Amino acid sequence: MDETSSDRKTRLTVLVALGANLAIAAAKAAGGLVSGSPALLSEAAHSVADSLNELFLLAALRRSRRPADSRHPFGYGKERYFWSLLAAVGIFVMGGCFSVLQGFDALRTDAAEDHAGYVAGLVVLAAAFVFEGASLLRAVHQARNDPGSEGLHDPALRTVVAEDGTAVLGVTLALAGLSLHMVTGQVVWEASASFAIGLLLVYVAYRLGREARDQLIGEAADPVLRERIGALLSAQPEIDNIEAVLTMKLGLDSTLVAARVDLRPGMDSEEVELVSERIKASLGHIVPAADRIFLDVTESPPDRNRAAR
Repeated sequence: MDETSSDRKTRLTVLVALGANLAIAAAKAAGGLVSGSPALLSEAAHSVADSLNELFLLAALRRSRRPADSRHPFGYGKERYFWSLLAAVGIFVMGGCFSVLQGFDALRTDAAEDHAGYVAGLVVLAAAFVFEGASLLRAVHQARNDPGSEGLHDPALRTVVAEDGTAVLGVTLALAGLSLHMVTGQVVWEASASFAIGLLLVYVAYRLGREARDQLIGEAADPVLRERIGALLSAQPEIDNIEAVLTMKLGLDSTLVAARVDLRPGMDSEEVELVSERIKASLGHIVPAADRIFLDVTESPPDRNRAAR
């Protein structure tokens, strides 16, 4: 299993986020049960969902680097997208739906909290803001400043950034709801915070799930990469015409390229074979991500006319 430097850094980022979320989830749950705060319990569910999702991401990092075999000749790169899709489902079910239900339950019961409960909730949320913020800063730092990283093209790192960013915003909403409940005595403020947290999580889960779905179905390489491949093929003197260039992302750093090209007339089979191998080697050298290259060499129009005659 070939684990890159970027993967090791991403793994550490995920582990930092997992440790922070486990500690914060326990603190939020304890504070929520003591104070009876629906917003705090919603945030506890949010942190539990994030912790489970980090386990999914660790599985993605490990399994996606398995080498190709006879059952999976193109490798296991898409495992990264599959586990990211499960993480999105976890955010939706465990985080978003529970938070919305907590909001409805708060409006139904209209429970009041004592002063000690408010203080405990605010202290827990303030600590959560610090830890979630630190985890977010690490993930953003890796995405922006690591020269060997694929940044937010990596679904694992993208999910961590989305989770931590949502967590910071969710804690802020919970702080506002709890503070307004303490000042006004109206539970509707905490219920509204729970609704807002739930809707935020549903939206984030939808965005992450849609991206993972597109990549699992078979998404083309980004336009810049496709242009580089097309330009390199066009520059080959043996190619008369490029009929089609198809690409598909097989993983974070693996891309399938299938091109149908017309070669100049008069080339025998040995020349065609040598030219094809040279073109594929050039593509692999210029575009390292293009590690699965297939050339469909067709006859040029004069050759087809001669064959017809």
